Amino acid sequence: QVQLVESGGGLVQPGGSLRLSCAASGFTFSNCPMMWYRQAPGKGRELVATITSTSGTTTYADSVKGRFAISRDNAKNTLYLQMNSLKPEDTAVYYCKTIWRIAIYWGQGTQVTVSS
Repeated sequence: QVQLVESGGGLVQPGGSLRLSCAASGFTFSNCPMMWYRQAPGKGRELVATITSTSGTTTYADSVKGRFAISRDNAKNTLYLQMNSLKPEDTAVYYCKTIWRIAIYWGQGTQVTVSS
């Protein structure tokens, strides 16, 4: 079955960096667009970044543009999110998501906390 497993979250000081990973299995990863979302306490889930399957074209939310970078390694079936210059408002649970054969799949999320 389709599985998405995020890792790499944690506590980091403002201005710091983290790299999130999303290990994918159970589907043809290289054929699927991938996304990162986040959900802060008391708020709805927000789209952070997307990457296409073949060309690797990326898009970003305005709030993270220039600080975050989404990438993928199709040989390793893994999605990444490099997060730099982190701010307290980046604190959230981060989720990866894909669409495979018209169904939507989410990972379980990884907590990122930006605090001094």
